[in-house]
Amino acid sequence: MAETGTRGGSAGNGGTDLSRRFAGLLILCGLPLLLLVGALGWSTYGRAELTAQARDHMVEHVLLVGGIVATFTVLAVVVWRQFVAPAVALARASALSGRGETAPLPDVPTPWAGLRHQLELSIGEQQAKIHQLRAMIDGIPLRTVYVDPDLVYRDANREFLEFVGKPRDEVIGHTVEEILGPKVVEQYLTLGERVRRGETMRWEGWIPFVTRGQRYLQVSLMPYVAVGDTRVGYLTFTRDLTELKLGEQELARNMEALARSEAMNKAVVVSSLDAIIVSDEDWRVVEFNPAAEAMFGFAREEAMGRYAFDIVVPDDMRDMQIGTMARYKAKVDVGSLARRFDTVARRRDGSTFPVEYSVNTIRTGDHRLFMAHVRDLTETRRMEAEAQASRERLHQVEKLSAMGSLLAGVAHELNNPLAIVIAQSSLLVEKAATEGVKRRGERIHAAAERCGRIVKSFLAMARQKPPQREPVDLGQVVTGALDMVAYGLRSSGIDVDMDITPDLPVISGDRDLLTQVLANLMINAQQALMDQPAPRRIALRVRREGADIAIRVADNGPGIPPDIMRRVFEPYFTTKPAGVGTGIGLSICRNVVEAHGGKVSLSNRPEGGAQFDITLPVAPAGAETAEAGAPPLSRPGLSVLIVDDEVDVARSLAEIVEGLGHRPVTVDRPMAALEQVENRRFDVIFADLRMPGLDGIDFRDRIHRRDPALAERTVIVTGDTVAGPDRLARAEGAEAVVLEKPFTFDDVRQVLARVAGSGTAEPAAR
Repeated sequence: MAETGTRGGSAGNGGTDLSRRFAGLLILCGLPLLLLVGALGWSTYGRAELTAQARDHMVEHVLLVGGIVATFTVLAVVVWRQFVAPAVALARASALSGRGETAPLPDVPTPWAGLRHQLELSIGEQQAKIHQLRAMIDGIPLRTVYVDPDLVYRDANREFLEFVGKPRDEVIGHTVEEILGPKVVEQYLTLGERVRRGETMRWEGWIPFVTRGQRYLQVSLMPYVAVGDTRVGYLTFTRDLTELKLGEQELARNMEALARSEAMNKAVVVSSLDAIIVSDEDWRVVEFNPAAEAMFGFAREEAMGRYAFDIVVPDDMRDMQIGTMARYKAKVDVGSLARRFDTVARRRDGSTFPVEYSVNTIRTGDHRLFMAHVRDLTETRRMEAEAQASRERLHQVEKLSAMGSLLAGVAHELNNPLAIVIAQSSLLVEKAATEGVKRRGERIHAAAERCGRIVKSFLAMARQKPPQREPVDLGQVVTGALDMVAYGLRSSGIDVDMDITPDLPVISGDRDLLTQVLANLMINAQQALMDQPAPRRIALRVRREGADIAIRVADNGPGIPPDIMRRVFEPYFTTKPAGVGTGIGLSICRNVVEAHGGKVSLSNRPEGGAQFDITLPVAPAGAETAEAGAPPLSRPGLSVLIVDDEVDVARSLAEIVEGLGHRPVTVDRPMAALEQVENRRFDVIFADLRMPGLDGIDFRDRIHRRDPALAERTVIVTGDTVAGPDRLARAEGAEAVVLEKPFTFDDVRQVLARVAGSGTAEPAAR
C-alpha cells in the first residue's frame, strides 16, 4: 500500500516535468528567430544609406519570419493541447490513485481515448487492490504502522488507531513521541540501527504509554524497502499481550496460592491430632494421615487403596457399618450431608476401642470423596466414668453431710439433759450419805461423762472450723476416737487391744482433726474384718519413738493387694460398693497428718492383715508444760449470775457453782438478767448461747458496752459446737470464753479459774 502510493507520486511529478520541458523547448526554438529578426532589422535600419528596395525586401523578410513564428506557435499550442496536456492530466490522475485518493479522469483527445480507458481500468484495479490491502491490514489483530526514518507516522491500521484513540489524520504526519511518548521512541532508537542494516528485531516486555499506562507488548520491527534496496523507514507489528500477561500473573498467583493451600491442607491433615481417613466412592482409602497410622496400627502405604471397612471396623460390626454408610451415601446423592456418630473401631492387633466419627463429603468435579475424622474416645469415656463416679460420691458426701448436720442437731439437743445428768450425778457423789449411793452416783456420772465425750467428739468432727494448734495428748485422742466407734466394733464381734504408753509428751495439733483420722482408720479396719471369720481383732498402739509419737492401727484381716495399696491415698479412690465409701477418707487422713508435720504409711502385716503407721512430732517443752500445768483456782465466794432459759440446766450449773464455794444467782430471761446487772455487782456471768429474744452473744455485747471488764468475765455456755463458732466470732471485745455442754465439776472449776483467778478483784459483797 505505501509502495504504491510512492510510485503514484513519482508519476505525478513526471507529468509536471513534461510540461515544464515543453515550455522550455518552445522558448529555445522561438528565441533564435526573434534574435535573428531583430539583428537584421537593427542592421538594416541602422544604415542610413539603406535603399527603399532593400527596405521592402526587409519587410518581406520580417513578414516571412513572423509567419514562421506564428506557425510554430500554433503548432506548439496544438501539440500542447493534443499531446502534452492529456499526458500530464493522465499522469496526475494516476499519481492520485497511487496515493489512494480518487479523482475523475479528464476528457482527452481521441488519440488518447484508448490510453485513458486502459488507465481507467488500471486505476480501478489498483483502487480495488488498495482497498483490499487496506481491509487486510485493518483486519490484522496486530497494531501495524509504517514510520519513516524521522520517526513520523506515514501509515497505520485500524487496530493502532483504536489503541491510541485518534483518527487517521491526527496520527499520520505526527511523530512517535507525540502519539505514544518518549519511552517508545527509546525503543525505536535502541533497535533502529540494526533494523536499518536490514535485520528484523523482536522485543517483548512492559512499556509505559502516556495515555494507556503500562502495557505488555510483543513487537516485531523490520525495515521498509521502497525501491530496490533503499530502506526508507520501519514497519512495526505489535501484539498487545497485557491481558494475557495479567492473566498469566493471576494464574501464577492462583497457582502459588493453590500450592500454599495444598501445602497448608496437607500440613493440617498431617498434623491433625484426629485420625483422618479419606475414601473414594467405592470406600477405597485415598488418604491416611499419621494420626490414623498411630491409632489403627497401619502404615499409610499399607492402608492406601484398601477397603476402609476391612482395616478399621470390627468383624462383627462390618455389615452394620456398611449398611449405615450406604444409607449415608444415598442421602449424599440428594444433597450435601455431614454426620457425626459414636461407634467402635478396630486396631491392627484386633483390639477394639470407642471412637467418634465425623463424616463429610468432598466434591472434586464429578467425583466425590468421603472424609472421616476419627477421634479416640477411650480417655473421654474413662473421664466420663470418673466424673459419674465423682458425682455419685459427691451425692453420697452430700447425704452424709446432711445426715451429719441432722445428727449434730440431735447431739446438741442431748447436751442439755446430759449436762443435768452429769451435774446431778456429781452432786450425788459429793453429798452421798452412804458408800452404796456414792458408787451408784459414780456409775451414773461415769456413764454420763462417756456419753458427753462421745457427743463432744461427734460435734467436734461435725463442725467446720479452721485448724487449730494446741497441746494434745495422743493417748486421749485414741481413747476418744475408740469411744466413738466402740459400739460398732462390739456389734461386729471385733476385739480391741490397746497399748498406750503412759505419760506421753503432748504434740501440737488439732484434737478434733486427729480424732477424725483415728476414727476413720478404725472404721476402715472394721469394714475390712466384716467378712473375716472370728477372731477379729484391731490393735491400737501409741508410743514414743525418738522425737515422734508413733500410732499404729492394725487388724488381722485379708490385707491389701499391691495394686490397690499404691492408690489408697488418691482422692476419690475406693474399693467399697456405692453407698459404703466415698474414697475421700484416707486422702483426708494423709492431708491432716502431713499438715501436722507427720507421716502416714500403709503396709501388710507378715502374720496377715493391714496396718497404718502414723508418726507425729513431739511439741516443744513449753507446750507440754502448758498442757501439764493446771490453771490456778478461783477464790471462793464469787458472785455468779447464771442466765439460761433451760431452768434445769441453770439449776444444775448453780449447784456446781455453789458446790465450788461460790454464790450463784439464776435467771431464765436475758432481759431480766440485764436488770440484775444494773442493780447488783457480779464477778462472773454464765450466759447460754441460745436464748429467745436475746442470745448469749448479744447479751454479752450489751454487757461489753456497759462494763468491758465484766464482759471479759462473761462465759458463753453452749452445746452447739457446729454453728456456735460462727456466732461466737461476731462477739464484741476480747474473744469470748466458752463452757461446752455437757459440763463437769472440773470444767466449771477451770473456767472460773480462767476468768476469775488470782488476778481478779475482790469478790462482790453478798
